[in-house]
Amino acid sequence: MSEKYRIEVEVSAFFVEEQSDIAHDQYAFGYRVRISNTGSLGATLISRHWLISNAHGEQQEVRGQGVIGEQPHLAPGQVFEYSSWAQLTTPWGQMRGTYQMHADDGQRFDAEIPEFHLILPRMLH
Repeated sequence: MSEKYRIEVEVSAFFVEEQSDIAHDQYAFGYRVRISNTGSLGATLISRHWLISNAHGEQQEVRGQGVIGEQPHLAPGQVFEYSSWAQLTTPWGQMRGTYQMHADDGQRFDAEIPEFHLILPRMLH
């Protein structure tokens, strides 16, 4: 894809203990997303496509319009940040996906969301 259409996505995830019920295999994870337009054209985030996998390899697919109820437009150099969450039935898993973008010149393209891990803190030791 051309240098005109460059969207970089960074994600950091964290465990949300108060929204989890470990005794019943319900693990809530929050994540913060930073979307940067590093291209030379503005673009609007139209929709999202997530693949969420748990520790057993079970995969959930999520599609929807925009993010957090918005379809943000990012001018070149602009950044959009938001927070959301996901729930797993295992203490760890991962997420990855794409944002479908619509550039100011009418071109549609995907921005990759790199895989990131959702891990119960005590699982790290």
